[in-house]
Amino acid sequence: MRLYDRSRDGSFHRRLADKLKTMGIEEEIKQKAVSLGFDLAGITSADDIDLRQIEQFKEWLKKGCNAEMAFLERDVEKRFSPVSILPEAKSVICVGINYKVISKPDKDTLQIASLSLYPDYHIFIREKLLLIADFLMNKDENMKFKICVDSSPIAEKALAMRVGLGFIGKNRLLTNSKFGSFLLLGEIITDMQLKPDKPLNEQACGNCRKCIEACPTKALSDDGFDARKCVSYLTVKKGEIDAELKEKMGTHLFGCEECLRACPYNENSPICEKQQIGFVPRQIKLKPEEIISWTEKDFEKFAENSTMLWFGLQRMKRNALICQEHQERQ
Repeated sequence: MRLYDRSRDGSFHRRLADKLKTMGIEEEIKQKAVSLGFDLAGITSADDIDLRQIEQFKEWLKKGCNAEMAFLERDVEKRFSPVSILPEAKSVICVGINYKVISKPDKDTLQIASLSLYPDYHIFIREKLLLIADFLMNKDENMKFKICVDSSPIAEKALAMRVGLGFIGKNRLLTNSKFGSFLLLGEIITDMQLKPDKPLNEQACGNCRKCIEACPTKALSDDGFDARKCVSYLTVKKGEIDAELKEKMGTHLFGCEECLRACPYNENSPICEKQQIGFVPRQIKLKPEEIISWTEKDFEKFAENSTMLWFGLQRMKRNALICQEHQERQ
């Protein structure tokens, strides 16, 4: 019996070359995104996000659930309209990168949200999206585009769901069946006409309420999410924190991931392994007294090139004192 050796078959290589030539631009974009380190990539139209989601967001704001984040109240309609960011927009490229770290910190160690253990993801993702834009500019030098990463006024989770990257779970985070909800998102809004992917419209949490039950302050509920109670928000807000909420913050120095870690989708999701592109988390073990004694220079050295630098030393010291009080009560 003769074994087939496709390496000797010139027709195989011709077919492969033909396939590459006929590959749609959409598939090329996704492959480029993966080659740059993104775990998820998809395309949607630049059409407005549906009216139902806009009304739900307005109702959430009306209840005051955005806490002191007044910026969320500005230009609400624009958040749901890519064309408001780029008038010529026809398509949106959405990407996601997994940032799950190896393990949860020890109870005696102050807890820092996993995303802040990495180099500042706003800068990292923007640089990678610029490379995708350069790739597209080589095909159309007149292409117009805008890059959005978290801080830009766009409803990125709603767009990512419309692309099919995941669903918005009860923890109010985009959740993917493979990568869970430890996901950072970014977008390129472009005037290039691209074929959209199919949306994901259903929430796949079923009857599970683990994230709601795990929330230390009951910021999550069956009715929604209240940022005023959220530990992650409390650690970055300015000024004093309500005494009742202080007692429930535990050892969360910066951010909170209790709802993520409780989610079954995150139990078996893969660890982020992006050493080859420099997206690597630090290992940090801190005690409250260390932070309380920091100078401004100490803080800047510690927080350099991370999202923690944005929030300053005074809030970090305030949180360290709260953590210290919690440890003393135990």
